[in-house]
Order: sequence, then structure tokens, then C-alpha cells
Amino acid sequence: MPADWGPVIVAVILFILLSPGLLFQLPARTRVIEFGNMYTSGIAILVHSIVFFVILTILVIAIGVHVHAG
Repeated sequence: MPADWGPVIVAVILFILLSPGLLFQLPARTRVIEFGNMYTSGIAILVHSIVFFVILTILVIAIGVHVHAG
């Protein structure tokens, strides 16, 4: 039976893109959003975690992204 790598690939890509401070930080220190500041805070980690979970759930469960290997 082939392995389904879709959820793993989607999770890794989202984890990299949604790391607080890498591409953007929501909420930022002085504004609502800042881009590429490489800083983070506890509330930003919480917000990015919720956004990660929502997007991952939509892509994996609702849309059904599948990558079969093997």
C-alpha cells in the first residue's frame, strides 16, 4: 500500500512559511503586521499556530491534498 505524503509535505511547507518573524509577524511589536523582522513574541506564536492549524485542516481534510509514493 503506497504511503500518503500529502499531509507531511503540506505541514512542512506551512511550518516554514508561517514561522513567526521569517516572512511576516502577526501581531508585530509596533504595528499589526511586519514583514521580515526576525523577531517574535508569545502572542505571535499563538496567532501563527492557530493560522497554521486552520490552513492545514483546510488543505488536508476539506480539500484533501494527497501525494502517494511507492
